[in-house]
Amino acid sequence: MSSSGQLARSRAPSLRHLLAGLLPLLVGCSINHYQPRHFEFVTVVKKTKSVPGGWRAACLQVPIVNTATWDTFYCQFGVEMPLETQEVGSISTALAQRIAADCANEAAKIVLDFPSSPRPGLLCQDFKSTFHTTLNRAVLGSRVTTQCHRKTTPHVIEF
Repeated sequence: MSSSGQLARSRAPSLRHLLAGLLPLLVGCSINHYQPRHFEFVTVVKKTKSVPGGWRAACLQVPIVNTATWDTFYCQFGVEMPLETQEVGSISTALAQRIAADCANEAAKIVLDFPSSPRPGLLCQDFKSTFHTTLNRAVLGSRVTTQCHRKTTPHVIEF
């Protein structure tokens, strides 16, 4: 087989990737896949001492689509993490973004695998609660809030 044939085959989506993309549509609602760049953290409390401390925050607005009606509900939430902890040490912005994205994706998968309601507003609440649990487990003290910190600007994620 020529190298161009191998290249073309490697670019074609596998059945597994297609099913993964369709799964959210089958359960009734869809939530985006989170990337680290979606979490535009700003420092809200500077670290000033030689002990752990400091605080960062981000704000996101994510669409939740009811695939039965194609109505879109925007779920807004804040994400807050320490700059440094006793357990982890100093947490760079890039690491905080990666942790937040990984935890958000885990929470979205959990919520969509077993949705408690087809209503996007309730799904948003379930997502925020599950995201809070996974994020706080990854970095103790981190939280997902209903209100965004006043120093943040909402980052709107598009489909």
